[in-house]
Amino acid sequence: MRFCNQDQSNQGARCGGERRFARHPDQEGGGHGMRGGGMHGPRHGRGGRMARLLEHGDLRLLVLHLINEKPRHGYEIIKAIEDLSGGAYAPSPGVIYPTLMMLDELGQVASAAEGSRKLFSITPEGKASLAEAQPAVDSLLARIAAAQPREMAPPVIRAMENLRTALRLKLENTDRASGTIRRIADLLDGTARQIEDL
Repeated sequence: MRFCNQDQSNQGARCGGERRFARHPDQEGGGHGMRGGGMHGPRHGRGGRMARLLEHGDLRLLVLHLINEKPRHGYEIIKAIEDLSGGAYAPSPGVIYPTLMMLDELGQVASAAEGSRKLFSITPEGKASLAEAQPAVDSLLARIAAAQPREMAPPVIRAMENLRTALRLKLENTDRASGTIRRIADLLDGTARQIEDL
């Protein structure tokens, strides 16, 4: 079996009359990335793993930190948090705007109307509160950075696609009662153990 560009192969479809595996990403036209709902699950889940990292009071500190960097609209704060989390978490407006209202009531931010939107700026009281909580802010930013989803390396993606294709082709043409099924399972179990031991 020869390699074939994955976009052409459709995970084992015929290419030029032969079934072929995915092309190595270093070869012409090969390789692809995974984002969003791929290996990492939904990018904008409101209660996902990234959201669970935020302890009580963390969102308030994070919003104050972002407004301290520069004045922002509510949408810009949502986008900034999404960027900080590597796309893993984007808080909903129903979470962000009540937080902004609370900061406004505490006198830590001030809002100015810009058409139909409000621009939020930090106040001296907000700067003082942020400075007092700086160790907690630094810890929060470090946790968010550490929890960002990691993209799998292209060679691993290619190998997984090749394994999926090989299994499908073999199982389609193998008697389920034969010893081949048991041998395949043993091979997969052994490979899994080797990967765990790396």
